[in-house]
Amino acid sequence: MTVEVEVENRSGAEVDEAAAVALARHVLAAEGVEEGELGLVFVPPEESRALKQEHLGIDEATDVLSFPLDGREQLPAGLPRALGDLVICPQVVGEEWQQPLVHGLLHLLGYEHGDEMETREAELT
Repeated sequence: MTVEVEVENRSGAEVDEAAAVALARHVLAAEGVEEGELGLVFVPPEESRALKQEHLGIDEATDVLSFPLDGREQLPAGLPRALGDLVICPQVVGEEWQQPLVHGLLHLLGYEHGDEMETREAELT
C-alpha cells in the first residue's frame, strides 16, 4: 500500500520533486493515510493568482491551495482514495516550501485553521 503522487511542474522554477513527494508521503502516513492518490502541482504566480481569485475571490498570488476530494471519508471497499490536488507556487514559497506543503495537505485531510492545525503543522514540519 502506498500513496501515489502525480507531480506536475509548470511553474518555470526548479523544484525538488522527490523531496516534496517524500514529505507528502511522510505527512499522510503520520495522519494514518497509507494509500490513495494525490496530485501535486507547481504553478507560476499568475496561475496561483487566477486560481485564488476564481476559488476564493481574492486577487493575489498565494503559496498553496488545496482542492480536497475524499479526505478521510469512508469509502466503499476497493475504491481508491483520491485525496485531491495540492497547488504550490514556488515563486511565492521560496526556499521555505515544506511548511506550505504540510499546511495544504492538512487542509486536504479536513483540518481547518486554528490551534489544532498549527500544532500539527509544527509537529510535521
